[in-house]
Amino acid sequence: MKLYNTLTREKEEFTPIKKGEVLFYQCGPTVYWTQHIGNLRAMVLADIIRRTFIYNDYRVNFVRNYTDVGHLTGDNLGDADSGEDRMEKGAKREGLTPDQIADKYIKIFEDDVKALNTLEPTHKPRATEYIKEMQDMVEDLIKKDFAYSTPLAVYFDITKAKDYTRLSGQNLAANRDGAGRANTEDPQKKNPEDFAIWFFRAGKHVEALQFWPSPFTSPLVKNGNGFPGWHIECSAMAKKLLGDTIDIHMGGVEHISIHHTNEIAQSESANNKTLANYWLHNEWLLANNSKMAKSEGTSYSLAEIKEKNFNPLALRYFFLQAHYRSKQNFTWDALQAAATGYERLVASISVLGQAPGKVDTEFKNKFLEKINDDFNIAAALAITQEVLKSDLINADKLATILDFDKVLGLNLVSTEKEIIEIPHDVKKLLDERLLARQNKDWKKSDELRDEILKLGFVVKDTDKGQEIKKN
Repeated sequence: MKLYNTLTREKEEFTPIKKGEVLFYQCGPTVYWTQHIGNLRAMVLADIIRRTFIYNDYRVNFVRNYTDVGHLTGDNLGDADSGEDRMEKGAKREGLTPDQIADKYIKIFEDDVKALNTLEPTHKPRATEYIKEMQDMVEDLIKKDFAYSTPLAVYFDITKAKDYTRLSGQNLAANRDGAGRANTEDPQKKNPEDFAIWFFRAGKHVEALQFWPSPFTSPLVKNGNGFPGWHIECSAMAKKLLGDTIDIHMGGVEHISIHHTNEIAQSESANNKTLANYWLHNEWLLANNSKMAKSEGTSYSLAEIKEKNFNPLALRYFFLQAHYRSKQNFTWDALQAAATGYERLVASISVLGQAPGKVDTEFKNKFLEKINDDFNIAAALAITQEVLKSDLINADKLATILDFDKVLGLNLVSTEKEIIEIPHDVKKLLDERLLARQNKDWKKSDELRDEILKLGFVVKDTDKGQEIKKN
C-alpha cells in the first residue's frame, strides 16, 4: 500500500508500527452546529481509507474525536487563539448549555454519518472527558521548559520546538511581514506564533461557561480555573487512546498550517517521540466552485439533501468520484448525476440474482491496485462497471461487486433480496421509467409502471432506486 505523506510530500510504502494493525486518528467535528456536507465528505473519505485497510486484512484502531470546548472562532482568521469559544457561541445562540449543545449536534452528526454508511469509530472521545490528560501534558511541557505562563494563559513556545514548520513549510518571518495573522490579544506572549495550551478564566474569557480547576497559576484566577486550548486536546486524546506514536493522522488541508503543526510541536516535545508516521489531508468540497459558507447560503446539510429527496448514499457515491487529495465541486446537477449513476448501479446489480458465486481474482487484483495506490477510489469504482460488462456469469459478477462494496460502502448487498430474471423488454421499460423520474415526468413514470405490470412484474420506488419483483 502506498500513501501520500504530507510531512514528506512523497508517496510512501505503508509500514505499520504493529504488524497487522493500524493506529488511525482523525480530527473530528467541533459540535456547536450542524456539520455541512463538506465536513461529512471528510468523514466518508476517512471511512474509505479505513475500509481499505480492513480489506487488506489490517485491524484498524480508529479514533475520531468530538471537540466540545476550546476551539475559538479566530481559527477562521488564521489565529486559533483569538475570538469566541465556538461552544459558547452555540450555547448563547440557542439558550442552552454547552453540554446540551454538544449532545444535540453530536446526535445530528452521528445520524448523518450513519446515513452515509460510515463505520463506527473504535473510540469517539469528547474533549471534555480528557481534561486531566490535557493538564498532565501541559504540566509536562512546563517542566521541560517548552511552555510558559502569563496571567491569561499557558503558551507553548514555538522557538523550543524541533523544526516547527516542517509539516507546513511555512516561512514564519514572511507571514509576520505579510500581517496575515490576527493581532495577539496577550501582550506577554513571547512570539506571535506561540499558542495557548491552557486558557485561564481571565481577560476576554473571564465569563467562560466551561472551566476546570488546574495546577497552573495566574494572579487573575483562583485554582487555575480555565479550559484547554484546541490543539492540546487532540494530542492528549491520541496519546491516551493510541499511544505516543501512531500510524496515521488525518484531517482537512486547513489543519496543516496551524492545528496539526501545533499538535506535532507539543506532542513530540512532551513525549520525545514522533507523533505520526503518515499525515493524510483531504481537500475541500466546494459549492459552485466557491468555499462552502453559511453567509453565502452554500453550507448545505445532509438534511437539505434529504429534503430534496436524494438518498444519502447517492451523496456517498458522489464523494467516491473524486480523490481525497482533490477538491470536489458540489452542485445540485452534479448530485443528480451521481444519484442517477447510483440508481443504475443498484438496478444493474438487482438482476444478478441472490446467491453470490466466486470473487473474480483478476478483477479483485485490479481493484486492489487502485485502492492501494493512495486510495484511488474513483478508479476503483469504475472497475464495478467493467465487472458488469464482463463475460463473468451473474453469480460471479455479484460476488465480485459485493466484495468491492466492503470498501465502497454503498450498501449494494441489499440487492441480494430476490432471485429474478428480467426480460430484455422489461429492462428497457425500467430504463425509460428511470429517465422519466429524473425528468420529474410522473405521468410517464406511472404509464411505464403499468406497462411493466402487464408484463408480469411489479416495480417499487425506494430510497435505493427502482426495485422489481414478479407479480
